Amino acid sequence: MTRLLVLQPDRDDPPARLGEWLTAAGAVLDVVEPYAQPVPETLDGYQGVVCLGGAMGALDDVEHPWLADVRKLLSHAVSKRVPVLALCLGAQLLAAATGGQVRRSPHGTLIGMDLVAKRDAASGDPLFGELPWTPDVLQFHEDEVSFLPPTALLLASSPKCANEAFRVGDRAYGLQFHIETTPDMVVGWGAGNPDAVAAARPGALDPDRLAQGHEDIREVWEPFAERFVRLASGELTIQRSLPLV
Repeated sequence: MTRLLVLQPDRDDPPARLGEWLTAAGAVLDVVEPYAQPVPETLDGYQGVVCLGGAMGALDDVEHPWLADVRKLLSHAVSKRVPVLALCLGAQLLAAATGGQVRRSPHGTLIGMDLVAKRDAASGDPLFGELPWTPDVLQFHEDEVSFLPPTALLLASSPKCANEAFRVGDRAYGLQFHIETTPDMVVGWGAGNPDAVAAARPGALDPDRLAQGHEDIREVWEPFAERFVRLASGELTIQRSLPLV
């Protein structure tokens, strides 16, 4: 049994399809909502961590003091070499917890289906190596990782976001984009951010485009999720020659 701790910082961003993929791959998920429940102090009994997104900023500790506990746990996971998969806000929390920097994106809020481009270093990565060179993703964020942590390796970029995906150490992954969503989730986020949607490119939340885009995401990222479970279980081994920086 591969037991994963899932940190859900926002009730509007549940594990959704990612949770289904992880469960189908053999994982057991313990979902903790840090805004309503204590964040575990250790990772005893867990083989991996998933940290999801949220509407708050990664350093908004005054309004959300539990963010410090999430960053502390992510730092602990990296130090103990426990596999981490962190999405959007989760990626920003991972970066901030390990020496990186987060800022408001100079391009404004990025919304809609998009492509990111793998960097050459990703070809040898155990999770990213098998992805296509320009995988489909869902963007919905106004903050970004501006500087990667010192021990991070850049895995993917896009024209409006240099640090789309990165690995800290040899098994902690930050993805600035979303892969967990459903079309209904994205439409709901848009309803709560009308000004940002109005500034997005035309048709960003078109239902047909979202439906097709999510099918493209499933095709690419469901096998990725399965590889993450294999990494957490120990079945997918890490090459000692894996580049760290």
